[in-house]
Order: sequence, then C-alpha cells, then structure tokens
Amino acid sequence: MISPEIQDAFNKQINRELYSAYLYSAMANHFNNVNLKGFANWMRIQTDEELAHARKMIDFVNNRNGRVIYEAVDAPPSSWESPLSVFEESYKHECFISESINEISSLAMQKKDHATHAFLEWFVTEQVEEEANADDIVQQLKLVQDAPGALFILDREMAQRTPAPAADGAA
Repeated sequence: MISPEIQDAFNKQINRELYSAYLYSAMANHFNNVNLKGFANWMRIQTDEELAHARKMIDFVNNRNGRVIYEAVDAPPSSWESPLSVFEESYKHECFISESINEISSLAMQKKDHATHAFLEWFVTEQVEEEANADDIVQQLKLVQDAPGALFILDREMAQRTPAPAADGAA
C-alpha cells in the first residue's frame, strides 16, 4: 500500500513527466518548422521516453493500490530562437526533473518506503544520462555557433538516434 504523501508526490511527478512529453513534442514540431528534421527526430524519441516514464510511474502507483490523479498539463512554448536555446531549455528542464525525482526518493527514505526507493533508483540513474545527453548537445551547439554548415552535420547526426531498447527497470 502506498502512503498518501508518496502517492501525492508520484501524482505530481506523473504530471511533470507528461508535461515533459508535451514540451519535447513542441520542440520536435519547432524543429520540423525550421526544417531540422534530425533534431525533430531526436525530440520525438525524447517525447516517447517521457511518456514511457509516466506510464511506468502510473503502473507503480496502481500496483501499490494507489490512485493516479491527472492535472491539467500546461501548454509548452511553441517556438525558440535557435537550436541552442531549445537544448538549453531541455537541459534546464532535465535538471528540474532530476531534482523532483530526488525529492520523492528522499521522501521514500524518510518514510522507510523501501519499495518506492528501490523503484526510483532506475529513474535517478536515468536522469544522470538525460542531463548528460542534453548538455552534450548544448556544448556541441555552442561550438558550432559561428559555423552554420556544422549545424546540418549535427542535424544528420540527430537523425540517427533510434529508440533505446527497453532495459531492466525501463518502461
């Protein structure tokens, strides 16, 4: 059985994961609109990952006889100044999500909810990767700011991203 405090924290996080999917979908649409199809591909895959994270959390709450409560999902921005500004926002958002997951993990430790703490270990590790991936692209975009042709090379590289196979603990 899940405690009311843990359930509330998960409901907030589920809605944050759904907003993440909304945000990345908006970013994919933005990249399509500026004809950077490779970047759009990267963001579409990111959208799917965020939806999978939400589903995994929903299943966890339901398996512990909790109740999932959805909130309205805020509208994300629809355009950005540059590819760099998109990925800077992505990185900032991933840092926010990491902190949010860490807060639930801390609450689980405080409540001695070992099942929740163990469940969240995968997400904690995943967030390290999410932050690193976004920051890597931020750093690459900073390097090519004065070389527009290099942006198209990065766009081709982003087009090569494929969905990661589901691993243990993955949704």
